[in-house]
Amino acid sequence: MAAATHVVKGRLVGPTTVELYEPLTILAGTSEVDVVVPVAPLAGSQALAALINHFKSLPPGTRTKEEIDRQIQEERDSWE
Repeated sequence: MAAATHVVKGRLVGPTTVELYEPLTILAGTSEVDVVVPVAPLAGSQALAALINHFKSLPPGTRTKEEIDRQIQEERDSWE
């Protein structure tokens, strides 16, 4: 079966999530995604802004401060 290529710009939102800047007009189904990253790294403030935007896009956590502190203490207790 011949493959069709559709090029759409977007951004990598997470390790398994891509946000497209425009819709694809093809039927849903299994696809192969090639990710091309910029050649030049982002400048300091741009990289920080990109990181902040990434964290803003994540869903809010549901754990309490006490649960997080307990997990950290359990990890530290496991160290030799």
